[in-house]
Amino acid sequence: MIVPLVQATVASCGAKATALGVLLRAGLPVPDGFVVPFGVHRRAEGNADAALPADLVELLRRGLDEIGDPPVAVRSSAAHEDTAAASAAGQYDSVLGVRGVGEVAQAIRTCWASLHSARAVAYREGTGSEPAMAVLVQRLVDADVAGVMFTAGPDGPTVIEASWGLGASVVGGAVTPDAYQVMDGVVSTTVGDKRIRLDRRAGGLMTSTVPGADRWRACLDDATAVRVARLGDVAAGLSGEPQDIEWAMSDQSIWLLQSRPITVAPPKPPSAPLSVPLSMPSPGTGKAGAFTGTPASGGIATGVARIVRGPADFARFRQGDILVCQYTDPAWTPLFRVAAGVVTETGGVLSHAAIVAREYRIPAVLGLPQAMTVLGDGALITVDGTAGTVTTQ
Repeated sequence: MIVPLVQATVASCGAKATALGVLLRAGLPVPDGFVVPFGVHRRAEGNADAALPADLVELLRRGLDEIGDPPVAVRSSAAHEDTAAASAAGQYDSVLGVRGVGEVAQAIRTCWASLHSARAVAYREGTGSEPAMAVLVQRLVDADVAGVMFTAGPDGPTVIEASWGLGASVVGGAVTPDAYQVMDGVVSTTVGDKRIRLDRRAGGLMTSTVPGADRWRACLDDATAVRVARLGDVAAGLSGEPQDIEWAMSDQSIWLLQSRPITVAPPKPPSAPLSVPLSMPSPGTGKAGAFTGTPASGGIATGVARIVRGPADFARFRQGDILVCQYTDPAWTPLFRVAAGVVTETGGVLSHAAIVAREYRIPAVLGLPQAMTVLGDGALITVDGTAGTVTTQ
């Protein structure tokens, strides 16, 4: 009823858990854990409100004891998630920082339930994929710095995004992270506006404001960025193709938290120099009526700007509108099916929102400060996700 992570297979535990098992067997730094396989979820389907079986609870207790009963991350490893055809980025729930068998059991039920959420159903529509869920339980890395990297392609660099604290703020687009390009040991850096950070504290997770001195300070020095990239190269070599990897660093140790094939590569960055003065915010606007952010998903679209602050605004959204928001919650994925484009105030090209926009082939410009203010609701705008520009008509 539970499978050690190192023994995970695609058939029983899904691609996400299996990829980590491959890295763990190769000796790469992956937090240890175990998987509650598909079969357990299938037996529980149709009885969603019932408590977990006593024998499963006992096995969970033993599994937690074997890894020292630490705080853990409980995450989905669904059928057809983290594949070359579909990432399902952000579509299923993760529960971070839970401890003890009772909290872990509840977190498993949360992951199972997310399989049938509106966003997950909308994402799977037309794919014919089976709604089945394995759940991964891993030791939580209390990260000082964390983020995402896309490993190098045939002729391109490894791209790394990083911010302070746990990586949820990077993958969720809640910050505009630092961006690093690493190629042949040479690092180019763009420092992002890292306003907030997420950390585990006694009693749970806590979001806090990043002090001014750190907000515009690079999270990684060049040597550390190269270390992250080299680990990514090893993981990609084991997988046989470029990888989308979530990683975390604690006390200078780098850990790999997820590795999946890159479904759609981001646009090539602009040719302008990448180095940004640490004491100055990145420019957010150009000439009147033209604004510049981060190119995140290629293409050009013109449509009505629709400011969305939360689910209460969904009813106003129409087919062909441009979604304009602070950052996109995973629950907003159904809007991507009807949106002509996406503009956000924060976020990076490796965030879940950017990945899903590329999979849906709609242009996206992220990290455009004050987009919700400077782009009026109902205004006609053009989004160029390749150049990273937004213009008003």
